[in-house]
Amino acid sequence: MRAWQGRDVISILDFTRDELEQLFAAAEEMEEKLSRGKPPRLLEGRIVALAFFEPSTRTRLSFEAAVKRLGGETIGFSGEEATSLAKGENLADTIRMLDSYADLIVMRHRYEGAALYAAEIAEHPLINAGDGRQHHPTQAMLDLYTVRKLFGTVDGLVYGVLGDLRYGRAASSFILSLTLYRPSKVYLISPRLLRVRPEVRMVLEESGVRFVETESLEEVLPELDVLYVTRIQRERFPDPQEYEKVRGSYRVTLDLLERLAKPDLKVLHPLPRVDEIDYRVDGSRYAAYFLQARLGVPVRMALVSLVLGVWP
Repeated sequence: MRAWQGRDVISILDFTRDELEQLFAAAEEMEEKLSRGKPPRLLEGRIVALAFFEPSTRTRLSFEAAVKRLGGETIGFSGEEATSLAKGENLADTIRMLDSYADLIVMRHRYEGAALYAAEIAEHPLINAGDGRQHHPTQAMLDLYTVRKLFGTVDGLVYGVLGDLRYGRAASSFILSLTLYRPSKVYLISPRLLRVRPEVRMVLEESGVRFVETESLEEVLPELDVLYVTRIQRERFPDPQEYEKVRGSYRVTLDLLERLAKPDLKVLHPLPRVDEIDYRVDGSRYAAYFLQARLGVPVRMALVSLVLGVWP
């Protein structure tokens, strides 16, 4: 476990499979302690800065809940308008200030590479809570943990990743995370304009993971064990007309799942959703995205504890 202590968390590819399994073992123990109403007070006297330069609901609140469940305190902000950046302060000075106040920084930013840049400035560890379209490592961690919880393994399954694979950092991080395991096959399902970026495809090719790019969900749905759905993110598109071309490209309905999917298929989604998953799916045996969101707390409890060196 000491391999985690003091480390920055920038990309899911910074970690080995064995290290992720250590995280998941700790998350299981956190889940068990939470279920008994006795979370360990490991962070008493510690402060975690939540530096969210971009809006967030689940990631920010689950980190806040994780720290407080562990007896720690949080400081921070959500949105640049609430910081001195609105007055012209540069990012480096903001990070130095947070670094002087807190034992750990959790940061989200709209620009790719911002988390790595901030980590190079900060003396305390930094966790990337999403930078532009590039990385969202803690989302990938809880995605893998959810699959592991549902199926008992990540290996040997057929995955479909649907939607915005070009701009969606959660989708990219999940795809990259699968290269650390042994999936049977990965289908990358998207409009041609939103296919995976070359750097993600290169990692897939180098890993030896079998993957197929397709525009048709219906053709591959009968094979899937896991369908990972993402919204098409208007805010990431540099050209609004490009967004209009692909808006509403896919809609996962209960009728579609009952007609084509395996009975034990599980649908994941990093949330928030817009209209890509019909609300009738929510109460079905296929829906696992609310479980996925709930698991963010124990996974992030485990992550923060490991990085701060207080677990086990």
